[in-house]
Amino acid sequence: MSQELIRMALEEDIGEGDVTAGYFVPEDRMARAFVTVRKEGVISGMELAERVFLEVDPSLEVLLLVKDGSKVSAGAMLMQVEGKARSILTAERTALNFLQRLSGVATLTSRYVSLVKHTRAKILDTRKTTPGYRALEKKAVADGGGVNHRMGLYDRAMVKDNHLVAEGGITALQEAIFKLKHDKPLVDVELEADRLEQVAAFLELKGVDYILLDNMDLTELRKAVAMRDDRHYMGLEASGGVNLETVADIAETGVDFISVGALTHSAPALDIGLDFVVLG
Repeated sequence: MSQELIRMALEEDIGEGDVTAGYFVPEDRMARAFVTVRKEGVISGMELAERVFLEVDPSLEVLLLVKDGSKVSAGAMLMQVEGKARSILTAERTALNFLQRLSGVATLTSRYVSLVKHTRAKILDTRKTTPGYRALEKKAVADGGGVNHRMGLYDRAMVKDNHLVAEGGITALQEAIFKLKHDKPLVDVELEADRLEQVAAFLELKGVDYILLDNMDLTELRKAVAMRDDRHYMGLEASGGVNLETVADIAETGVDFISVGALTHSAPALDIGLDFVVLG
């Protein structure tokens, strides 16, 4: 899938041909380029960027100097590329776009993770990803120290208010859970609760793996955690109102997970550039 995305991105950028490189850079000009990070952060997308350069020109020599998940300081060199100057310049923007975007996700995730490291809480991503980039962005979350939530609609049942439209209440809900677990035993079940009364009811159900505590305040979160005693195995996930200023307080309530949509829908790109040296 990522190779298809690389080809699509290159087609989008190059189109009928790179007219700048084609007309202003001699065909036989050789160069060495260094991909350098200009602001500290966590890196993700190194192999993807390498594949961009090699897709444009398999004769390029690419040397990766850091691994995904590495925390780097401003000025750190990430990659060296050597070969035809035209090829390097043609691939540059697409390679950097992937690297900047994914490193931005990893860097923001790392900031959230560092703020809750004194607690039991794990930082989760969501499905609020760039279309076509989901696997890449979720890998970037993992590179930043976060934990992947469901990849899509197929690997976890996430039952929200909009799904609870049929009559039957808790009895019908329990029957649906049993049927799902019978048909797809490896699929987790998570129920969304926005009131403590729902939490109490969901804790008594069988086959529920997680309860999502939606937009609850700190007091409600603490009460929900207290309601889950040794008889209850469900993991508790807090969602809503999560940002860099609030995440530590939320984690200190004792929840197991905190989902943060901003990891993928609002992460700023990490500043990464390419420095070019002509060899001849």
